[in-house]
Amino acid sequence: MSNQKFLRLVLVALFALALAVPAFAQDQPRREGRNQKPELKKAYKDWLEKDVAYIITDQERTAFKKLQTDEERENFIELFWRRRDPDPDTDENEYREEYYERIAYANEHYTSGIPGWKTDRGRIYIMYGKPDEIETHPSGGSYERPSYEGGGNTTTYPFETWFYRYLPGIGSGIEIEFVDPTGSGEYHIARDPNEKDALLHVPGAGLTLAEQLGLADKGDRINGLSGPDSYQREQDNPFSRLLLLSQLSQAPQVKFHDMEEKLGITNGPVLEENPLNFDVRVDFFRQSDERVITAITVQTENKDLHFEDVGGLQRATMNIFGRIIAVSGKRVGIFEDAVETTATSEELADAKGRKSAYQKAVPLAPGGTYKVEVVVRDVKTGATGIRKIGFTVPKYDPKQLGASTLVLASKLQNATNFDSQQFMIGQTKVIPNLSGEFQRGQQVGIYMQVYNVGTDQTTLRPSVDVQYVVLKDGKEVGKTNEDWQGLADNGQRLTLARLLNTTNMAPGKYSIEVRIRDRVSGQSLTQSGEFSVTQ
Repeated sequence: MSNQKFLRLVLVALFALALAVPAFAQDQPRREGRNQKPELKKAYKDWLEKDVAYIITDQERTAFKKLQTDEERENFIELFWRRRDPDPDTDENEYREEYYERIAYANEHYTSGIPGWKTDRGRIYIMYGKPDEIETHPSGGSYERPSYEGGGNTTTYPFETWFYRYLPGIGSGIEIEFVDPTGSGEYHIARDPNEKDALLHVPGAGLTLAEQLGLADKGDRINGLSGPDSYQREQDNPFSRLLLLSQLSQAPQVKFHDMEEKLGITNGPVLEENPLNFDVRVDFFRQSDERVITAITVQTENKDLHFEDVGGLQRATMNIFGRIIAVSGKRVGIFEDAVETTATSEELADAKGRKSAYQKAVPLAPGGTYKVEVVVRDVKTGATGIRKIGFTVPKYDPKQLGASTLVLASKLQNATNFDSQQFMIGQTKVIPNLSGEFQRGQQVGIYMQVYNVGTDQTTLRPSVDVQYVVLKDGKEVGKTNEDWQGLADNGQRLTLARLLNTTNMAPGKYSIEVRIRDRVSGQSLTQSGEFSVTQ
């Protein structure tokens, strides 16, 4: 082959290759693109990373990211809010509306170089709403420490303490402290009570009482240590604070809709091969002529729950879901919560001999007939039970002497500011004993409200005779008279609260009658309840 002919062949081959390479280069990205997942639209990305960043669970976030189409995402968002709707039977989603109002409030009040919703105060407000109480020190300055912080005077940075009486899934009496050490208005959650102390690292300044007396070393405080003479509260313990911070960083609990679905499966008392037994009781207390407080109490035996070790504590957790349905079939209310019971390893045996209780109070119209359906599930074992109870809300004639349900309680005491709202009736904390069993020596709490009592025109006070009569086998074995001469605690409502000592009562079944006579109108009524005393 001549050199010219060979050269022509090489030039043709190079020309063909030059044409082929661009075609290949253009085709290659298209094939790779088909294997790439399209990026989320900005609206969905903002919804995920901004709108619901604090309340979406890890499982929901993972599921949302796996969706392929906008239609699937829209359906997901609709279901997301429906799961959190406190009353799905109405057109409005109260939770969603309040949630976006919280975001707007956070952006208006907590912005400090960054949007308010990104700050720690904004995050907590958005997740849990307005605190029950706020202690604020916007300028810091001179500060007299309480005894549990060591006493003594110091100077602080600006700080706030938020108090929540109860946060679902976290507990009661929750304090959250925010500190602004830079003075910029951006408060962060304090991991330690000393973070607000502006003199912490100044030698010889801002000493606690123990440090002033030479009984403690300020260096220990700087290092996060506390001496044997420390009066530190349990909630200020570094481990307790870290646990609280971890809990506050998790999404709030979501409704137990899977439990609601089980209510349609069976009409029987239990659902599983491994059933969970529990009791339900309904009590009534008049709020006004148009509303009666209906208190639904759920009680389980701790011995039926599974305890597991969590950070050195034995803990059992129940999920509770309930719905109230009118005779027409319309749902008028739902309630759901997680209830935790804890004990140390040493207390576990004694704790299993006790009971756990939960209560939901709902205002209902008098005279209505309803049904309450309750599902309780042990989170660890999955053991589940169901109860369905029908009831009619009583009507209270304003001209007739009336009374609430008579409650025999395992605990009866005056409420404090630190008590959760559960079991609160007026100013009294009343925990019913649904089984009616009391150990000998245990006090039986007796609680009842009396309505429409007459007023003595001479003393301008109610004039009512009250008798507490204890019977065994139909025979009186004890009687206590109470001549009511006090003021009514709310208009014409009287509250009767008494503790019955069982120390001298032989084991067996008893009944108690509360007999009331209004001296002014001459009307009388009797409420009764049954209980048993065990050895």
